[in-house]
Amino acid sequence: MSAEDFRKLALSFEGVSEQPHFERTSFRVNNKIVATLDVKQQLVCLMLDEIQQSVFCAFDSSVIYPVPNKWGKKGATYVELKRVRKDMLRDALNEAYKKATARKS
Repeated sequence: MSAEDFRKLALSFEGVSEQPHFERTSFRVNNKIVATLDVKQQLVCLMLDEIQQSVFCAFDSSVIYPVPNKWGKKGATYVELKRVRKDMLRDALNEAYKKATARKS
C-alpha cells in the first residue's frame, strides 16, 4: 500500500481529518489521533488498545509491531506500509477508529 492509498483510506472514515503532527501527518477524529503517517519511512502508527495490538501483531510481527517505547506498551502500533496486506491494515485502522470514537463510561 502506498502512503497516498493510506491517506485516502484514513480519510474515508466519518469525521476523520488530516493534520500535521511533528514530522508526520496525523489522522484525527474528535481531536483524538487515530493514526499517524511517516511518508519517508512508509510507516503508519495506529493507536490501538493492548489487546487489539497483540491480535494484529500475532499475524506477522515483522510487519505490525509495537512502537518500541512507553507508547508501544499502551497500544501504539507500527505498520510497514510496503509489506502489510491492505485488508489487514483496513481492519486495524477500523479498530483504531472505533477506539478513538468510543464514548467513555
